Amino acid sequence: MTDRVTVVLVDDHPVWRDGVRTDLEASGIADVIGEASDGGDGIQVALDKMPDVVLMDLQMPTVSGVEATRRIRDDAPNVKVLVLSASAEEDHVLEAVKAGASGYLLKSSTSEELIDAVRRVHAGEPVFTPSLAGLVLDEFRRVASGEAPRSEEPQLTPRENEVLKLVAKGYTYKEIGDKLFISTKTVQNHVQNILTKLQLRKRYELMRYAIQRGLDRAPE
Repeated sequence: MTDRVTVVLVDDHPVWRDGVRTDLEASGIADVIGEASDGGDGIQVALDKMPDVVLMDLQMPTVSGVEATRRIRDDAPNVKVLVLSASAEEDHVLEAVKAGASGYLLKSSTSEELIDAVRRVHAGEPVFTPSLAGLVLDEFRRVASGEAPRSEEPQLTPRENEVLKLVAKGYTYKEIGDKLFISTKTVQNHVQNILTKLQLRKRYELMRYAIQRGLDRAPE
């Protein structure tokens, strides 16, 4: 019988960690030997426990999953990192791969897919859902062929970044204007410029974009 895979879970939602732990241990292929609720603690637990695989969320307080992945892979290259995230955004996937993740699975994946992914990552296989695999392969082909890299996200001005952060926190245009000492009309103009740059159409899309990047937790 093959040895069980040792796993560390890094995710800021305890209910989610409990569910993943239950699924993995019930499968008979893995033992969860450590947990952490943010990226900083995740680095420490991973380096202390030296598991076979770290299951890593991306959106966490203090230290992001991407940075935690990079640090773990730098200090413990034998430890594999499998990202388990709610986000399928291209930049998140590519950042995780560039940081050293061996796979990227969506949280909407089934228990069977998760268990299979842990087994395969431990065996040295890269693991991605079909749509994400195509994205990663496309990026590697682009780099190998010498094509220009994907353009970075549009650059916002310092004022636009201030407005975006306050939008993420749910403030009204008037409240944003009062905080930044500008008129409501000026706030509306800034929001429209941000929407145009990010190729979004509605304010709720902008709020979702900002929250996914943790701007709702950023200090004012």
